[in-house]
Formats: sequence, C-alpha cells, structure tokens
Amino acid sequence: MKEWIKPLEKMGACEEAIKWCGDYDTLGEAWLKCKRGDWMLWLLGRLSDEPESDSRKKLVLTACRCARLALPHVKVGELRPLKAIETTERWAMGEDGITLDDVRTAASAAYAAYAATSAASAAYAAYAATSAASAARKIILKKCAGIVREYYEAPELTCERK
Repeated sequence: MKEWIKPLEKMGACEEAIKWCGDYDTLGEAWLKCKRGDWMLWLLGRLSDEPESDSRKKLVLTACRCARLALPHVKVGELRPLKAIETTERWAMGEDGITLDDVRTAASAAYAAYAATSAASAAYAAYAATSAASAARKIILKKCAGIVREYYEAPELTCERK
C-alpha cells in the first residue's frame, strides 16, 4: 500500500475510497481525478478545525454549494431543504442571530421532508434503484467534486492527523 493512503485508513475512510486511491501515486493526483465530491468533503471535514472556525465555515459553504445541486430533485413546493441550505449559509457567513441550533433545526426539518416523501412513495424507492438514478447521482457527485476543487487544493496528510 502506498504511504499516502495510510492516514486515510487511520481516519476511517471507506474501503471503496481506499481501493480507488490505490490507482494513484499521490493524494494530489487522486484529488485532481476524483469524481466523488462526497469523499472530498469527508476528508476536508476530518481535517478541518472546530465548528466555529473560519476553516470549518468555508467547508460548510462549499458543502452548501454542493447540496444545492440536489434541489432540482426536491418535490415542487417543498421548501425545507432550501431553507436548511440557506440557514446554514447564513450561519457560515456569520449573519447575526443565526446559531448552530438554527442550522440543526432547519436540517431536521429538511430530513423530515425527505423522510415523509420517502415513506409516502414506494415508487420513488423503486426508481432510486434504477440505473437512471445511479447515473444522476454520479453526475451530481462529479459536479460536487468540481465545486470542492474550486475552493480547495489537495490537503496534506500525515499519520498524526485524526
């Protein structure tokens, strides 16, 4: 195994990501080729500072840009996911009066919207298993990876990291 991959294992990266990384000689090379924005955000999250730090807020804003990619797939008229993203963005930009509790409340409401939609629609669950849904997911993850690269170069990894 390549030395640069060992810190990823210690951080708890998924087996699929570890295996994929094996095709690359450096993290920088893998970062440039990665089509999984979720993996990139996970790594940045593991390496970022405390929740109130500027580095974490930058990461949160990047994740919000990625989350907006999913909004076209939200049921028309369902505004809770958008509200959750907007509340989170306002918190990350330091808007007065917006707290982490506000973010958590909005996120819970967005999840409730997702759960209600999922519970109400068995047909949607069947659709989600199709290759069309899988293809759409891959496109969104690839776009998300591009967004992450707009804001971040490949991070440095050491064995001492979390």
